[in-house]
Amino acid sequence: MARQVIHTDAAPKAIGTYSQAVRCGNTVYLSGQIGLDPATMEMAAGIDAQITRVLENLKAVTAAAGGGLNDCVRLTVYLTDLKHFARVNEIMATFFTAPYPARAAIGVASLPREALVEIDAIMHLE
Repeated sequence: MARQVIHTDAAPKAIGTYSQAVRCGNTVYLSGQIGLDPATMEMAAGIDAQITRVLENLKAVTAAAGGGLNDCVRLTVYLTDLKHFARVNEIMATFFTAPYPARAAIGVASLPREALVEIDAIMHLE
């Protein structure tokens, strides 16, 4: 099974040795996105703006892979402060429709570029 690297200019370029996403067969593994604006590579200000930007970035990568957010079957949410968990749920509800993907939320000490939130995903395409 050949691997296909997914890239879009509508999401931030990789800031390390990784791809935005990699497709293997019908499965797409999306790297974690933080709240960077792809046009400026500047971090969005505040938790709400960062959550929204992260989901917009993930949406752009899913589109580049030939799918959409509702094709995601698994998400992992990394938060530097778990008190923002409720806001993640509220904002996610504006991007996803039921049935929602499986998900984990993990509290972490820090994230790249002093981000407050990071989300990665696994997507399945028919």
